[in-house]
Amino acid sequence: MLSGRRLDLLDPSPLDVEIEDIAHGLARVARWNGQTTGDHGYSVAQHSLLVEEIAAGLRPDLSPRWRLAALLHDAAEYVVGDMISPFKAALGISYREFEHRLEAAIHLRFGLPPKLPAPVADLIKRADKASAYLEATQLAGFSLEEGLEFFGAPATGAHARLEPLAPPEAQARYLTRFGELSAAMAGS
Repeated sequence: MLSGRRLDLLDPSPLDVEIEDIAHGLARVARWNGQTTGDHGYSVAQHSLLVEEIAAGLRPDLSPRWRLAALLHDAAEYVVGDMISPFKAALGISYREFEHRLEAAIHLRFGLPPKLPAPVADLIKRADKASAYLEATQLAGFSLEEGLEFFGAPATGAHARLEPLAPPEAQARYLTRFGELSAAMAGS
C-alpha cells in the first residue's frame, strides 16, 4: 500500500489497514467498470459517500457508528476492485469468504464489529440498491424502466444529482467524511 503497509491478503490484519490507503484506492476504482458519463469515472469513494447519505436519510436517527459502517461498506474494494455481483457469484464462495475476511479486518480497525447486525446490514443494502439505481439511470445509460427492473424503486429521499469527480476530489471528500464520522463516534 502507499502508506508502506503490507497487507496479507489471505490473513488481513486490522493493524495493516489505513484509511488513507482505502480512500486513495476507492477514489481510483471506477463503478460500472468505468462505463459512465462524465470526464471522470464514478468512483467507489463517491458511491460510498452516497450510500452513507442515503442510509442516513432512511434512518435519520442512525448513529455515527452505523453511518461509518455505511461509508465503509465497500472498503474491501480498495484491494480487490469493484466487481459486479453476477461475477462475484460466478467466482464462488471462496471469493466471498476472502472479501468477508478483509471486511472484518477493516471493521475491527475502525471500531466496528467484524459482522454488522442484520438490521444495519439490511439498511446499508437498501441504501446501496438506491445508489445503484441513481447511478444506473443518471450515469450508466439505464432507462428509468431498466433501473426499476434491476434495482427496484429507489428509497425515499434518494434523489441526489450525480456528477463524477476527479480522483483527488473524491479521495478528499471520503477522508473528510470519515474524519467527521470518527469524531462523532468519539464524542458519543
